[in-house]
Amino acid sequence: MTQEELDALMAGGLDLDEETAVEEEAEENAEGIGSIHDLSKDQQEKHFRVDATSSWPPPPPTADHQVVNQLDGVTKDSEVKATEIFDKLESINNITMNIENVATEQMVLLKNNIDIFERLSTKFGHIESFKTALEENKTALAKAEEVLGDAQGASDEVMMTMDIMQYQDIHRQKIERVINVMRTLSAYMSSLFDSHVDDSERVGSAIHIDGDGTQEVVSEDDIEALIASFGK
Repeated sequence: MTQEELDALMAGGLDLDEETAVEEEAEENAEGIGSIHDLSKDQQEKHFRVDATSSWPPPPPTADHQVVNQLDGVTKDSEVKATEIFDKLESINNITMNIENVATEQMVLLKNNIDIFERLSTKFGHIESFKTALEENKTALAKAEEVLGDAQGASDEVMMTMDIMQYQDIHRQKIERVINVMRTLSAYMSSLFDSHVDDSERVGSAIHIDGDGTQEVVSEDDIEALIASFGK
């Protein structure tokens, strides 16, 4: 469906038959891109040729495009950030522990107050201030217990987050294993194509030979001279 047809459809400019034709064309196009295996051989070759030429030439082998160098940077940066996250989680855990200690101390004080005001209310039942203070301390104790529970819950969540963060170390090890394999392959390929003959000692290569489709071919004398040089 072209942009013009889509605009006309949205504006109500297509009749029913045209709208149906446009919908059928859109369905055919959607089905045509379902799988690369559904394309003909010529279509597949065109598809891959476009994809190949769109990424050619490859990027230069600078530090920004060197694969192993990039992976080393990823592992280093992730390790630094993971350490910072662990430090923040540890700080949060220390804060929650401090809240737990303060809440526990307040609970002890409130329990003592409740014990005192219960005795005073029992002995001096006609004094309403003792009863009011007793109820206020009971309410404060309930809130302190709630704060303590929340702090303990937050501390548990921090510990579970630290456990989850262990995935970072596993991912780092996996990336390092890939780096080691790539470096081993690089060393192997370098050794495989290496030669003990210096480039300055090599004979010149023919620029054009018969069959290249060019008029500038190597003469028979040049070929004979090249063959004779191999025997020296």
